Amino acid sequence: MKKRIALITGGYSGEAEISYNSAITVENNIDTEKFDVYKIDISPTGWWYLPKEGVKSIVSKEHFSIISDGEIITFDAILMCIHGTPGEDGKLQGYFDMLGLPYTSCDAATSALTFNKRYTVAVAAFGGINVAKSLHLFKHTPVTVKEILKQVKLPVFVKPNNGGSSIGMSKVSKEEDLQEALDKAFKEDSQVLVEEFIKGREFTIGVFKTKGNIITLPITEVITQKEFFDFEAKYKGLSEEITPAKIDETMANKLRDAAKQAYELLNCRGVVRIDFIYSEQKKEPYMLEVNTVPGQSAASVIPQQVKAMGWSLMEFYTALIEESLGN
Repeated sequence: MKKRIALITGGYSGEAEISYNSAITVENNIDTEKFDVYKIDISPTGWWYLPKEGVKSIVSKEHFSIISDGEIITFDAILMCIHGTPGEDGKLQGYFDMLGLPYTSCDAATSALTFNKRYTVAVAAFGGINVAKSLHLFKHTPVTVKEILKQVKLPVFVKPNNGGSSIGMSKVSKEEDLQEALDKAFKEDSQVLVEEFIKGREFTIGVFKTKGNIITLPITEVITQKEFFDFEAKYKGLSEEITPAKIDETMANKLRDAAKQAYELLNCRGVVRIDFIYSEQKKEPYMLEVNTVPGQSAASVIPQQVKAMGWSLMEFYTALIEESLGN
């Protein structure tokens, strides 16, 4: 009998648009011989079942069930496709844990931790992974530009501490530009990370677990036309993503080892994407952040890496679902 899978998309943040695009890719590449897939849109207007034909209907939050063709449908597993809150910050994971429903992403604790960029790098540093020096700021406790620059050196990246897709992020090279960057980031979040710039090459690596083995996908090097890999560079075609990256095996092995170490240290599940800067001076990778629900749209890195590995997306999504089911 085919397993019933809820494909969860939408969300409550500015990343909802990307979630919908990711869901299209995933839905188009699910093995329908093995799985019956039901698309669920979780949005500020409510929780909705979106049938391929017909009118959307409400999802019961009590048991996370829907009615389809007059039948009450419950699910065997959740395929998580929400970037940002509540799908990437642990909120839905905690809800599904209480219902006893398996899902394809990291658990509630890991999701909540990695959604906070500062806490992620703090735990990574504690575990021996290289990270950039950074400062964690809170909206309720204002800190002056002068005080910030006593603790970190320019140039710096200023970014919302929670969230993704580089929304609200700035690179600052001059002291007089720092306050504007802080204001921009605080419009997106009540917490902000100010992180020292590391000169080097930018890489991103997908990592997942299947049949008990941690697998790193082919490494992607990100080369942007912008000053850094911001939202426009990611989604407006202003970057070049080279997969697999043209690097020697020594560098590649250092990046793979750091990615696997981070995956294990943070107790990750499903597929995550880990971003690194490889320091040209120190010849070592520095971890920037962990994305526990990485994009799956046509513009996203993970589908590129899966294809470069020689897998089809159908094989990949099947592996993620079966891992969540314990197969």
